[in-house]
Amino acid sequence: MILTSFPWLTAIILLPLLASLLIPVLPVKEGKQVRWYALGVAIADFVLMCYVFSQHYDPSNSSFQLVETYQWLPTLGLSWTVSVDGISMPLVLLAGLVTTLAMFSAWQLDHKPRLFYTLMLMLYAAQIGVFVAQDVLLLFIMWELELVPVYLLISIWGGQKRQYAAMKFLLYTAAASIFILVAALAMALYGGDNLTFDLVQLGLKDYPLGLELLLYAGLLIAFGVKLAVFPLHTWLPDAHGEASAPVSMILAGVLLKMGGYGLIRLNMGLLSDAHIYFAPILATLGVVNIVYGALTSFGQTNMKRRLAYSSVSHMGFVLLGIASFTDLGMSGAMLQMLSHGLIAALLFFLAGVTYDRTHTLALNDMGDIGEKMPKVFALFTAGAMASLALPGMSGFASEIAVFLGFSNSDIYSSSFRTVTVFLSAVGVILTPIYLLSMLRQLFYGTGKIPVCVVGDTVRQKDYQDNQESMCFGTNCVLPEDADYSDGKPREIFIALSFLVLIIAIGLYPKLATQLYDVKTVALNTQVRQSYTQISQKNPQIYAKGFLSPKVRTSEESSVLATIKQ
Repeated sequence: MILTSFPWLTAIILLPLLASLLIPVLPVKEGKQVRWYALGVAIADFVLMCYVFSQHYDPSNSSFQLVETYQWLPTLGLSWTVSVDGISMPLVLLAGLVTTLAMFSAWQLDHKPRLFYTLMLMLYAAQIGVFVAQDVLLLFIMWELELVPVYLLISIWGGQKRQYAAMKFLLYTAAASIFILVAALAMALYGGDNLTFDLVQLGLKDYPLGLELLLYAGLLIAFGVKLAVFPLHTWLPDAHGEASAPVSMILAGVLLKMGGYGLIRLNMGLLSDAHIYFAPILATLGVVNIVYGALTSFGQTNMKRRLAYSSVSHMGFVLLGIASFTDLGMSGAMLQMLSHGLIAALLFFLAGVTYDRTHTLALNDMGDIGEKMPKVFALFTAGAMASLALPGMSGFASEIAVFLGFSNSDIYSSSFRTVTVFLSAVGVILTPIYLLSMLRQLFYGTGKIPVCVVGDTVRQKDYQDNQESMCFGTNCVLPEDADYSDGKPREIFIALSFLVLIIAIGLYPKLATQLYDVKTVALNTQVRQSYTQISQKNPQIYAKGFLSPKVRTSEESSVLATIKQ
């Protein structure tokens, strides 16, 4: 009984937050002890959430679970209300895993380690807070709290243009998050004197359609920036290009998913009537993201910027799934967020491993390092195969679910579905081209003669005759200037931690889908019910020839019966 009533979610949030506040006063001077302390806290929190969800969470229940409510500022209607359901629980686990491994990947960091790990633990807590907040105002607070550590992590430990990238990230995301606050206040103040920000209570209110459309548009901007939806995506390549590998892992693996989570939780869950009108727009934006991100990746000579635009492309599938009006499409959108979180974190980690050896991100300066680092080559290739949706890996399972879900949607006209699926398929075809091209530039020979730099002298040498130097592409550096060893046990462990899950989900997607399918089905039923009601009043809700609002009488009865249950 005590274990059941224990505030588990609050403990999961506060453990890394309180632990981060102790780092500045730890009686140690070396960075090694701080690393062990921070990593131990991260592992403990991840183990705690795994225990809680395995023992106290029921995936067959679509409602909020592990609900904890404490009055915080009752005069403002703000309460500390946290809970999880099928949408948030898998993302909490993803955040815990990616952040823990990101901290482990920063093991060699020696510049201000106290501050670095303090910020990482604070970011850990804020991410969890966003996903478990059942109070919209609390979600906004956690959303804002997450911005500060990311800004500092980029601006202090980033590359040459780190200040520009960090400021751009902060301005984009902070300005967009204002829409979350405005929407929260509008929903809380509407319909009486009972001021509340609770998601359940807000979902019971009947908002006018005009207000819903405005709220939906504002939240789409806020979450679209985080999800890197075109044309609100431009902060992402700059942030990834300058951020260190551990921060890039969290940016791609977790923070992008906050945008998708917000669209599902608030836009779909609370504003389902407006979602009917915006769904075609989401589908169109999804196609634009897929094709634009893939095409733009070709022109990137910076390895991390190429991977960043690849993330823009892959997030388009999330939008397609959300707009599909099918159970399979919604399931695919969730699976795509989880799958991409693992794959992107793996690729950015390996990009950091490669940078540690070559000290460059310029693909034009690389090449022929596969022979020197075969383990890194193998891991990078496996990650790229997962990203290009090779069958047997999680990327394939998620993208095929989105494709099938959208192509079988009975809401859209056949012409719209055909064009959408065709253009999306073009993006899928482009993905292996730019990823395999990146692998070729990284690991295979270029045929160029490298320049060996020793002290102040520069002389041309054929790297095949220079046994003392480590050469890659057009560069050659003596071994005492850098460490060019193959993947180390710590690095291999981190990469395999991601790969095992990627392959396991690819071979048996139910490992992930069973965690959220009941919830996504309930959400899709809700939006289809809204569609049924709206289409009865307005049969021409969509332009003729663009979409065909056809809901059969038998299906309408089934949907209504499901809702009543």
